[in-house]
Amino acid sequence: MTGQIQERVREAGAARTPLRITGRSSWLTAGRPVDTTDTVSVGDLSGVSDYVPGDLTITVRAGTTLADLARLTGEQGQWFPINPYGSDLGSIGATVATGSSGPFSHGFGTIRDLVLGLEAVTGDAKVIRGGGRVVKNVAGFDLVRLMTGSWGTLGVITEVTLRLYALPAHRATIAMEAPTDPEPLAERLRAILNAPVIPYALELVNEEMSRRIGLPTRPMILVEVGGNSAAVSAQKDALGKLGAVVEGPSDCWETMRASEKGARTVFRVSGLPAGLAMRWDAAKRILDGPGDAMMHASIGRGTVRCILANNLSLDAVERLATVDPGSTLILETAPAPLWNKLSPTAIGDRVSQNLRQAFDPFGILNPGILGTIS
Repeated sequence: MTGQIQERVREAGAARTPLRITGRSSWLTAGRPVDTTDTVSVGDLSGVSDYVPGDLTITVRAGTTLADLARLTGEQGQWFPINPYGSDLGSIGATVATGSSGPFSHGFGTIRDLVLGLEAVTGDAKVIRGGGRVVKNVAGFDLVRLMTGSWGTLGVITEVTLRLYALPAHRATIAMEAPTDPEPLAERLRAILNAPVIPYALELVNEEMSRRIGLPTRPMILVEVGGNSAAVSAQKDALGKLGAVVEGPSDCWETMRASEKGARTVFRVSGLPAGLAMRWDAAKRILDGPGDAMMHASIGRGTVRCILANNLSLDAVERLATVDPGSTLILETAPAPLWNKLSPTAIGDRVSQNLRQAFDPFGILNPGILGTIS
């Protein structure tokens, strides 16, 4: 199967035909516009190559959906605890290529932390492999982390090896009201982070997001915990000492993941976790205009994510980018003018350009998705 991808890339390289790399084609609006109509798809490249439940590792082909991955590992009492934004209809290859993670990255790390090895076809049609199929492996050059989040510009990912975890016997989502003023909010967030709780996810949501996921229309804090019944009960009690708590809807994380569907603009404002309350308040004030703006934030990672159905003015986004000198604005989905103005390229440095030249000498893989090379 990899041979078919290799031959497609070889033909495109010989003809100097740019290729758009696709998986399940569920997130093609993300990233900068790609300057090509020809595609190479890994959607049919699915299934398990190797699974050793005792080692808590699985190797799957890139087109395998997250839903299939969850089903296969769930049968063995295991799971791959990555819930990237979108849905489980997306492929694992696209998840790795885009470096996508979700709320559970608070407890389990990002996708980069859970990919142990991979196989890919470079722009000159060479099949390369990095990492391994065990949790402890030694490699001199970390090809796995390099390819993860490279958006297909260094190679077409065809297979990945993933680290798994045992499914918890019990899980619960606890919700509590969040203060609206930044200082009390910062105090509440510090108290939760210092509490005897080990959350899988720890998110702050605004009124609109709270309403969408089935909670009261007010700012809320969501805490996902898991383990045996005693551990879950003890963590619920610890959170209850900080304020009134309620049980969150069982599908709230899936609803949150899918909330960006149809959005015109999605971006993140990232910075140190200690400054999250001020960052959240500034973003909330700037986005007060569009009534349907949704916001949620990773409390442990310091990132505020904003989802807008309507286009946001350049002026508003530029103000968001400067609310905190130590923060960074990262566009996910946006109209072309926003990309051109705020983030025309992510590969303007010499190291990135040399890497791109080494792995894709003909410049045919997803041209433009990370910006232009000067």
